[in-house]
Amino acid sequence: MQYGSALKIVVLMILLLPKIGGATCLGLGCNCTIGASGVSFGSYNPLSASPNNSTGSMSVTCSALVLGLLVGYEMQLSTGSGSYATRKMQSGANQLNYNLYTDAARTLIWGDGSGGTQTVSDSYLLMISPTVTNYTVYGRIPALQNVMTGSYSDSIIASVIF
Repeated sequence: MQYGSALKIVVLMILLLPKIGGATCLGLGCNCTIGASGVSFGSYNPLSASPNNSTGSMSVTCSALVLGLLVGYEMQLSTGSGSYATRKMQSGANQLNYNLYTDAARTLIWGDGSGGTQTVSDSYLLMISPTVTNYTVYGRIPALQNVMTGSYSDSIIASVIF
């Protein structure tokens, strides 16, 4: 197998909530949207004994008409291709394992709270001006995967639940 070309790898975040107008707290006049940058791993060397780590970011922006109330929310990520145990990027029929984590040590898989995965919970104080909170998404491609050269990608759905 030849590895003359570098593998180009990108994980895309598909943002459903902004497309449907954001999450709304009924009766409180609050509105939240989520934004994200992709997790771009760059080139992957299948012969390297070290994992390929990268980060991306997500932000939650909330505002409301009612002041002084604390509203909690939870952020979840979908499985994309594969499962929470092993997400998979694809390049045609070829697959490359990776995962997304809530912590810099890359031990807590970011998912929907099922099967040992974690979600990120937070809260914000309702204010008229928007409140923006930023979060880091930690990504890792395990080392020594026997994969073909190609451009690998996956799509993840990020959700905010009130």
